[in-house]
Amino acid sequence: MLRGEAGEGARRMVPGERKSEAAENVRVGTSGWSYPDWQGRFYPAEKPSSFDDLAYLARSFDCVEVNSSFYRPPNPRHAASWLRRTPPSFEFAFKLHQRFTHERQRPWTRDEVDEYKRGIEPVREAGRLGAILVQFPWSFRADADAFRHLETVRHDFGDLPLVVEVRHVSWLGEEALAAVRDGGFGFADIDQPAGRSAIPPMSLVTGPVGYVRLHGRNREAWFSKDADRDSRYDYLYREEELEEWIGRIHEIARASERTYVFTNNHYRGQAPANALQILSKLRGRRVPVPIAMLEAFPFLQAIAAEGPAPGEQGRLF
Repeated sequence: MLRGEAGEGARRMVPGERKSEAAENVRVGTSGWSYPDWQGRFYPAEKPSSFDDLAYLARSFDCVEVNSSFYRPPNPRHAASWLRRTPPSFEFAFKLHQRFTHERQRPWTRDEVDEYKRGIEPVREAGRLGAILVQFPWSFRADADAFRHLETVRHDFGDLPLVVEVRHVSWLGEEALAAVRDGGFGFADIDQPAGRSAIPPMSLVTGPVGYVRLHGRNREAWFSKDADRDSRYDYLYREEELEEWIGRIHEIARASERTYVFTNNHYRGQAPANALQILSKLRGRRVPVPIAMLEAFPFLQAIAAEGPAPGEQGRLF
């Protein structure tokens, strides 16, 4: 299948003239917010003891992808706290716990399903749940066992807005796309280092939720067994690379009810830097940029709105 093509199991809009209204249903954010190496590059270099990373991030973006729910079941007390610390319009996407995606050799229990759902319930009840990302590894290839696994996930979590992320090119076949669409899953369009068996950048929509994740293109570290997490996601997108995605995002937005765009190239604040560029391009205007970002990424001055960013006293130029 050629780059950018979609099978019958997905809807793909034909590229055309961009319309500003196509971006009105698009939210932009980062994958996670608790990164020590963001201090002095997104967060202030000197943070008071009362500083709230999430509240600060919510001044720049209107959504965030919760990474911690992949490693441990979400905590309803934490979720309720996140609601209090962000504006009512701010939304959350949660990763499904790895128990349901990476530990496929043994069946999970009803208690494990219920525990996960209890953890996100405050956000869901508040109407601020954007999506549940069902993220699978590259080794999860499209076959009969995989289709049955998707069906089990749908059976237990089908009352939630599910989006599936797969990375192997076998998922672009007609039967595979039908399994995604018929299971009620949205399709995560991803940017990842290129490879013969890797899904290329696409603009596929299989449900009401459009979803984009940008992982970076650090090919050498991505395929290295010795590379750590930070190395794999150490990548800063160039202007022309982001511009390619703006066109795809417009296509996805026109084919979906709502669309989420998350930058996952988190190392040293590169994710929020690229996310601000995407936000500016989609909105067609300058956007507030934190002072620390202007100092760490001087090229952001080209998109920075005049005056201080929300919650800051001044701006350096």
